[in-house]
Amino acid sequence: MKKKFNDNVVTEKVMNKFMYAIVITVLLLQSCASKKDILYFQNNDIHGAISIQNAVASIEPNDILSITVGTKIPEAAMAYNIQSLGNNNIANAETVRLEGYLVSPQSTITFPVLGTISVLQKTTSELESDLKEKLETEGHLVDPIVRVRILNSKVTILGEVNKPGTYSFSEQTLTIPQALGYAGDLTINGQRKDILLIRESKGIRTIKHIDLTSVNWMNDSSFNIRQNDVLIINPNSTKVKTSGYIGNASTILTIVSLALSSIILLTR
Repeated sequence: MKKKFNDNVVTEKVMNKFMYAIVITVLLLQSCASKKDILYFQNNDIHGAISIQNAVASIEPNDILSITVGTKIPEAAMAYNIQSLGNNNIANAETVRLEGYLVSPQSTITFPVLGTISVLQKTTSELESDLKEKLETEGHLVDPIVRVRILNSKVTILGEVNKPGTYSFSEQTLTIPQALGYAGDLTINGQRKDILLIRESKGIRTIKHIDLTSVNWMNDSSFNIRQNDVLIINPNSTKVKTSGYIGNASTILTIVSLALSSIILLTR
């Protein structure tokens, strides 16, 4: 009887130590997210009223441009416009892109009548001004109206967002928060403090790290999306921990419960 009592005491001590180890393990593995990890622009009280400098992106090689020229006499400008395929009044977006001006690797386009035009490091507004001046000074047209648009502006958003993919946009300026809105915002598992922005410009690729929980980066050039930008939203630590074989804390507790039940049955 005494031996059985001692055995029970030993078993109880072993189980207590085992339970203590389990609790510590679960606490270490279970990561609870705080508001500091989730909320956007938390230090907004220091931002104040700041004038916005919208930096318009320059035209890049492989961009597709829509360029239309108009005058008071429409027939006079016909030679300076690409004629629509089949003269259809309704054209889909893909047809419009096919009819656009493809910027060469040397940052040039071939324009009707005017020939080869350099668009190197020019914005759409600057190209409009240059074409208008060229048409007037060389005696082609009187008081022409020139409109330039980039047809294939797009941003790719991957990772922990609700709708990852590649999104086209026609705005001259698009911010990162607006782009993330296209993708349905970050999931609760998205790492908000380290968004990766991959950008190629003038033959140089850069990678920037952005903290969406802060407002400090809002006046940086990275605030506005440029054509062909890529945003990568990595999973947070909680998501990473739950992606292994064991899984989350509830799975661990289930395994522990089974182990405890087995020990109790074996030590009775």
